[in-house]
Amino acid sequence: AAGMFLRLLSDVRWCAASPKWRGVSCPRRGTSSTPEPPPAALPAQARVVICGGGITGTSVAYHLAKMGWKDIVLLEQGRLAAGTTRFCAGIVSTARHVAIELKMADYSNKLYQQLEQETGVNTGYVKTGSISLAQTQDRLISLRRVAASLKVMGIPCEIITPKQAARLHPLINIHDLVGAMYVPEDALVSSANVSLALATAASRNGVQIHERTSVSHVTVQKGRVTGVETDRGQIQCQYFVNCAGQWAYELGHSGEEPVNIPLHACEHFYLLTHPLKEPLASNLPTIVDPDGRIYIRSWQGGILSGGFEKNPKPLFTEGRNQLEIQNLQEDWDHFEPLLSALLRRMPDLEALQIMQLVNCPESFTPDMRCIMGESPTVRGYFVLAGMNSAGISYGGGAGKYLAEWMVNGYPTENVWPLDLKRFGTLQSSRTFLRHRVMEVMPLMCDLKVPRWDFQTGRQLRTSPLYDRLDAQGARWMEKHGFERVKYFIPPGKDLLDLEQSKTFYKPDWFDIVGSEVKCCKEAVCVIDMSSFTKFEISSTGDQALESLQYLFSNDLDVPVGHVVHTGMLNEKGGYENDCSIARLSKRSFFMISPTDQQVHCWAWLKNRLPDDSSLTMEDVTWKYTALNLIGPRAVDVLSELSYAPMTAEHFPSLFCKEMSVGYANGIRVMSITHTGEPGFVLYIPIEYALHVYNEVMNMGQKYGIRNAGYYALRSLRIEKFFAFWGQDLDAFTTPMECGREFQVKLEKGMEFVGQEALLEQKQNGVYKRFTMFILEDHDTDTDLWPWWGEPIYRNGRYVGKTTSSAYSYTLERHVCLGFVHHFDEKTGEELVVTTDFINQGEYEIDIAGQRFQAKAKLYPFSSLFAQRRRKDEVELSGYQRE
Repeated sequence: AAGMFLRLLSDVRWCAASPKWRGVSCPRRGTSSTPEPPPAALPAQARVVICGGGITGTSVAYHLAKMGWKDIVLLEQGRLAAGTTRFCAGIVSTARHVAIELKMADYSNKLYQQLEQETGVNTGYVKTGSISLAQTQDRLISLRRVAASLKVMGIPCEIITPKQAARLHPLINIHDLVGAMYVPEDALVSSANVSLALATAASRNGVQIHERTSVSHVTVQKGRVTGVETDRGQIQCQYFVNCAGQWAYELGHSGEEPVNIPLHACEHFYLLTHPLKEPLASNLPTIVDPDGRIYIRSWQGGILSGGFEKNPKPLFTEGRNQLEIQNLQEDWDHFEPLLSALLRRMPDLEALQIMQLVNCPESFTPDMRCIMGESPTVRGYFVLAGMNSAGISYGGGAGKYLAEWMVNGYPTENVWPLDLKRFGTLQSSRTFLRHRVMEVMPLMCDLKVPRWDFQTGRQLRTSPLYDRLDAQGARWMEKHGFERVKYFIPPGKDLLDLEQSKTFYKPDWFDIVGSEVKCCKEAVCVIDMSSFTKFEISSTGDQALESLQYLFSNDLDVPVGHVVHTGMLNEKGGYENDCSIARLSKRSFFMISPTDQQVHCWAWLKNRLPDDSSLTMEDVTWKYTALNLIGPRAVDVLSELSYAPMTAEHFPSLFCKEMSVGYANGIRVMSITHTGEPGFVLYIPIEYALHVYNEVMNMGQKYGIRNAGYYALRSLRIEKFFAFWGQDLDAFTTPMECGREFQVKLEKGMEFVGQEALLEQKQNGVYKRFTMFILEDHDTDTDLWPWWGEPIYRNGRYVGKTTSSAYSYTLERHVCLGFVHHFDEKTGEELVVTTDFINQGEYEIDIAGQRFQAKAKLYPFSSLFAQRRRKDEVELSGYQRE
């Protein structure tokens, strides 16, 4: 094999040295000598201006026009589809880990299939299918998890043996494979032609397209888009869509009001070969070999093969230099590991002549998911960019969702995982982006086991207790840039071992988290929860109360010092946020929301609170350190530290009071733990944080106090059936669907956002219901663990997916939470889900293709754990949480 390899490499070196080689490039449109007609004048005004004529820009234009919008202008600085879209490998693949990405890719595939018929433009669409290869058992498990999701979406897919893979693709070497996944409906297209087809259809529907027009900046007044400045004049508009690909970041920063779009370009390489002696069939399946970090497709009788190397080369960090896309250099030394992987997978290619090594930029985002949605700071400024080299797979679906967002105010699916507002300003430092994309690009192929964390761009936002906790063995994860503790490694444990363990089975931290949970149940634990989003809303008169009563679903007109758990709902009754609000005084409120709500919730409230100088909203997240004291002895620790009685009659549940703790005063103490266990959260002004923490730990020693992390919190809240926003709850989930009717003021005759939708649900019933599942025949030690996204089967039929799960150390079983739907067996339409429907079914949870029996329970409950029963006799009584 080494000899073959050298022959190929000698070819390669000759190519690189030959001047003729450098001249080879993709054919470009518009290079003929006939003079071009002068460009048409730009309109003075439009409803929408889209910047970027690649796959995303043309897709947005196509879908907006389809939905009936007029006065749309698309501007492209060069030629249509001449940016990264032109160089795209053209693989349409639906095998995706994230549900929303899977749906986008499936829609794109169906759209491209009929596009040629609709437009008359040849898109090069060929249904080839794809084969994803597994060299390890863990990779095969990962593929099985994807296959389980594809199947319930109705996308044909099967796990096959290496021999079956060889029959489907005669050139592949299978000696190191343990299995593969075959998706027969995946396809190949010419991505530039798909863009041209979308543009053709858009233009027939009235979209004006202007090439060779550069946008310099977007004009903004009073926080709204008013127009666009270009090198050919100004256009007034109400909406602007940034589809500028790798230039989206810069374009976002060029305006009067900067819009942060965190993405960064990297070089991406693939090679093209001359046809084989027996040219490859164009419908041969595409090969994805993630363990070899490469993909291989047939291309004009030869092959096209690229990949995601371990040491990527970021581009354009300093911004837009004179570097045109077509001038990027081929770099054979850099491509060599991918070339080796290609030859290992297809040894017969050694004598094949290489035509070209293409080097094109691709933009990547900090979390490997694309960016779409409206800017939190500028109304009417929409973004669709950062495709992480899957532009052609997502382009159709992403354009559809963004168009729906613009026309209807929200897409037809939950796109929160892709929403621009999941990022804050902190993710837009160029240094952060450069370092993060160098980690992200290799991760495209790396095995993603549950609970992996990014290593770059860390320790950005930290609690004042970070060093104290770190010294005591804290292991960290990151959420919205904030460091949070997963668990604490006890002294004497092998630290390295734990950091390296990555598995789909029982993790190495199992016993550590178990002992933290035990301490929460029997004594007292401290969890640093400083990352929670904290807002203060106050007014000189009653404006704060009146506004919040309208924007929140629960009654906030409670006595001062009470804490209300409430949803912030949209018009459909879905949760935009799930939070706790304490009434500090007649006219001021303290609002606690999940960590990743910081940008989203601020923008939501800012856009809906009256523009009134007597009403103020302040983000005080950074002003307070939050310590969660969980457990039956928390009351003893606090009463000794504050010399005040903290028992239930003096300090009832869901109560908030300013107190002194130790020497520090002005500490907001709330009797709530977000877990269903007894205890308190202390909101401590940041300068007292270390003092209060030390006092609590010293005083707590006699009560057996210890530190705990978020994994323990997660186990506690899931076994108590507490739903979390962003995991279980989203903009498409209502309080009625998750047993939270008691948190809604429907009977009080007060108007609030989402009220009509909830009244309708109350009358007509709900179409999905939040349900708890306790796994029955599952062996924690030897079986694969559930994490989230596993299909739920009722009486053998698919009814929904899990949203989160954890091992309950109290029940000694796995607990999954998820939504159950009721589909009509004949028509497939959704029917009302009744309690009887839930209670009368036999349930199974599908973990990577293996089904486990589960017991379903409705409604939260609390006294389940009062008396311990034998493990196999656990009977849960339905109990409505107060």
